[in-house]
Parts: sequence; structure tokens; C-alpha cells
Amino acid sequence: MPADLASGLLSFAAYFLGAIAYCAAFCVVYTRLTPHCEFDLIVEEHNASAAIAFGGSLIGFAIALAGAVHNTQSALEFIIWGFVAFATQIIAYLLARLAHPGLSQAIEQNAIAAAVWLGAVSISAGVLSAACMSP
Repeated sequence: MPADLASGLLSFAAYFLGAIAYCAAFCVVYTRLTPHCEFDLIVEEHNASAAIAFGGSLIGFAIALAGAVHNTQSALEFIIWGFVAFATQIIAYLLARLAHPGLSQAIEQNAIAAAVWLGAVSISAGVLSAACMSP
């Protein structure tokens, strides 16, 4: 195996595993931050609003994390920009709740409009934060 390929595969594995770890941590923190229980609503109650809102938040974070992977040259830079992406998504959620005080209750009641609102805010924050990251 050529050295460049081996190095590339090692880099891929490191960034991919780091991104998966960040996504898992994001899911844990996000679900503890929200007043409602996403996994119960999604798995037990088949609540589409919870799935849309949580999915949009995870997609928004993954987009920002992809920007971090693309724009970093070292593990330390990736960790720092990943934290920035993480914080940006948490702030986006808090701002969405501020703009819509009954957001959690609306999601619990399966109000699709509230879920789309939160998903759109999260994805927008992810796209913007990814675009603003610079090497």
C-alpha cells in the first residue's frame, strides 16, 4: 500500500471517529438540554415532530462538523472548531426556544410547524458556522 494512501486512510479514520464521538456527545447533551425526551417521543410515541426537530439539529451539527474537518490541519484545530460547532448549535437551540417559548410543548404535541422551525434554525446555524470556519 502506498504511503500516501495509508496516511490518507489513517487521517480519514481519525477524523471520522472523532466526528462520530462529537455527534454522540452532541446527542447526549442536546437531549439533556431539551425539556422533552426526544428518544421516548420518537421511539415510543412515533412523534414526527420530535424526529424532525432532533434530526434537523443533528444534521445542522454534522454540517458544521464537516466544515471543521474540511478546514483544519490538525487534531487540535478539529477539536477547537468542533467545540465551536457544538456551542453554535446549542446557542441556536436556545435562541429558537427564546423566539418560540412553547417550542418544547409544541414538539411534544407533534406540531410539525414547530419542528420544522427548530430544524431550519439548526440547519441554518450549521451551514453558516461551517461557512465561517477558516483554516
